[in-house]
Amino acid sequence: MSGVASLNLPVEFFPMAAGDLDAVAALEAQLQAFPWTRGNFADSLQAGHSVWVVRIGGELVGFSVVMAVLDEAHLLNIGIAPRHQGLGFGARLLRNAMECARLGGANKMFLEVRPSNARAVELYQHFGFRRIGLRKGYYPALGGREDALIFDKDLR
Repeated sequence: MSGVASLNLPVEFFPMAAGDLDAVAALEAQLQAFPWTRGNFADSLQAGHSVWVVRIGGELVGFSVVMAVLDEAHLLNIGIAPRHQGLGFGARLLRNAMECARLGGANKMFLEVRPSNARAVELYQHFGFRRIGLRKGYYPALGGREDALIFDKDLR
């Protein structure tokens, strides 16, 4: 299914289940040069993180992982299938993650993002996230390590 064709299909959000792990790990492997493993996602489920999938016409096309700590939330991972990017599905998934965190008692959300991921940086800034710091050498990269931009957003 092409991304444009998916615009006419129902978009549904579900809590991630163990049966989604293989599909989510496969999608993550398409998105990242250094992807989370199936075990990383399983650990997030086991830890009770807010872990969601988005389906379009029944097909799993995205996921988000948010860890809550007291009144704060940390967006650990989020992704949309490449053919569905740029069509607003990532924005809907991010909005869902923020709303679930807020309803769960979080007043603030934090995240890290690669400076080279301009599309994600733009999305976060569009949603009112503000850059508050830098983590040097945070991400593995083909040429060694890449820094992470730290963002936060007030959810109240």
